[in-house]
Amino acid sequence: MSDTTPPLPQPSPSSSPSPSPSPETHVIDYRAAEQLLAARDPRGAVKLLDSVIAAHPENTAARLLRARAFFAAAQLRPAELEFQIVLEREPDNAFAHFALARTHERAGRPEQARKHFRLAAALDPQPDYLAAARFEN
Repeated sequence: MSDTTPPLPQPSPSSSPSPSPSPETHVIDYRAAEQLLAARDPRGAVKLLDSVIAAHPENTAARLLRARAFFAAAQLRPAELEFQIVLEREPDNAFAHFALARTHERAGRPEQARKHFRLAAALDPQPDYLAAARFEN
């Protein structure tokens, strides 16, 4: 090797690709999003969950948590879409039916809400779901 060989150019720090987050990072972000939602910061939770779902779009738990965060932030249309995705994958998820019903109720769509309240109660007859379903009516 001669001393006249030019050195290879080194990439500048700004031009090197950033490493993609590890699966552990996504778990940490998911857990942090749970904490943010519990601390009444749904927008912060959504922000963290966006990257988790971008990396793992099939993750139903992350989508359900993001739907809850959208609902808590009064972003009803995105909440509805996320709950629907969860229910496409897990049609027997009573909580998702109940939460979608609450979303419809808040959006002023009582008939759609009633349908999902009743599905939730039929799938899991816990008192909150039964009361919301109003089967006696």
